[in-house]
Amino acid sequence: MLFDTLPTINVLQQPTSFAWVEQAIANLDLILLDHSHCERKAAGVALNLMFRYPSNTKLVRMLTAIAREELEHFELVNQWLERRGVPLGPLSSPPYGANLKAQIRPQEPKRLLDSLLVSGLIEARSHERLGLLATHCPDPELSQFYRSLMASEARHYGIYWVLADTYFERSAVTQRLEELAVVESKILATLHPEPRIHS
Repeated sequence: MLFDTLPTINVLQQPTSFAWVEQAIANLDLILLDHSHCERKAAGVALNLMFRYPSNTKLVRMLTAIAREELEHFELVNQWLERRGVPLGPLSSPPYGANLKAQIRPQEPKRLLDSLLVSGLIEARSHERLGLLATHCPDPELSQFYRSLMASEARHYGIYWVLADTYFERSAVTQRLEELAVVESKILATLHPEPRIHS
């Protein structure tokens, strides 16, 4: 089984379960639709951080590139939806994103640190799961599409780590990242009944 041969992402406390892989592969149209929503939301997160911290020059420059790339991915996923005859439409969100964002502390500068680390964790999990889809998807072209996005997702979570390291002491970043990563894995410990990228 190829599931065990994929590299692990060190920052993630627990790897994705094979139950998620089975659920996702059995519901590829829903996963694609949710993927579209994820790319749009990821672009929005980058833009919101740019608007909230406009004087942080490095942050604005690096997140501009992320927002642009996320929107490009949004368009590519939408092309796949059209190709498969899946209409764009609303989709309920799993608790993952909201539960992670609830961990963001409201007072600055902790809010910036947590926002960067939560965004990085989400990108890291996306990278892992797109890799699993690429490995197990029965459609060779769709499998290749997922594989083509993996490098971007890895670069995105790397950028969020770099930004955290830019504005905060390494020890504070490491400690808080470990705390948030434990929460992230706990959120995913129980498989959400509705198939989603982060179910």
